[in-house]
Amino acid sequence: MKYNVLNYLLGEGIRSVFKNKKSTAVALMTMCATMFIFGIFFAATQNINSFVDTIKNEQAIQVNIKRTANDEEVAKLKEEIEKIDGVATVTLRTKEEFLESLKEQFKEKAYLLEDYEKNNIFSNAYIVTFSNLEEIEGIQAQVGKLENVSSTKDANKSVNVLLNVARGIKFITIGLLALLIIISVVIISNTIKLTVYARRKEISIMKYVGATNNFIRFPFVIEGIIIGVISGALTLLLVGGAYNLLMSQMMNSTTLQSMGLELVRFSDMFSLLVTVYLILGIGIGILGSTRSMKKYLEV
Repeated sequence: MKYNVLNYLLGEGIRSVFKNKKSTAVALMTMCATMFIFGIFFAATQNINSFVDTIKNEQAIQVNIKRTANDEEVAKLKEEIEKIDGVATVTLRTKEEFLESLKEQFKEKAYLLEDYEKNNIFSNAYIVTFSNLEEIEGIQAQVGKLENVSSTKDANKSVNVLLNVARGIKFITIGLLALLIIISVVIISNTIKLTVYARRKEISIMKYVGATNNFIRFPFVIEGIIIGVISGALTLLLVGGAYNLLMSQMMNSTTLQSMGLELVRFSDMFSLLVTVYLILGIGIGILGSTRSMKKYLEV
């Protein structure tokens, strides 16, 4: 008996979707458009986060050590730097290593640096990396005040720009998500209201014979969920196609290659995006259908 009732309710919900083709089509197109915009910003957020993580692993400040510092003072300086909150690693780089690195850059003209082997102009330095990019400037200021530090080399200023862009896109994505939910709930509500209005007499009769609100509401909830899930599935295909097309054009970007950055593949964010769209589709469908039924189920 329970199976027959459930089968009936599910069937009614599915029939309602295909019975009101025009209103369902309008709801699908509008939801797909809003979810598509959200999907684009979602993909942008994933890429920005990936860029930040990549650059985070490469960012460091160079802490030049005073030439007068002895071995004990150099070791003590390392301990003091490691105690600063936000410092990930502290690695010593000798003046000989700096000279060798410069020779590699000069390549066949490295002979021009032969005089510097006897009188090395470089000084020993610590290369300091961070656990949080947002703390770079504060850590650099603290390190610069330590004893036996002659100077610090500025961190890459582009990091701050990237972090600001990441925050901006994150806020926009959250705002779009909120707007998407509001618009979609209203759209689905209005779509289902047409069905509810057409069946208002039937609903009244069902209430008179003792049907519960949940029994009456269930088919319309199913209708809302179906519209939401179909919209999510269609949008997923659109976002995937648009993203892969854009990615294929940007793969050979000299700007990204020079920065050592790669775009996130759509397959890598597919599972997360499916989950987000599924939650949105089902959640918005339930909210929209419940909202549209409220008036007709009041006692």
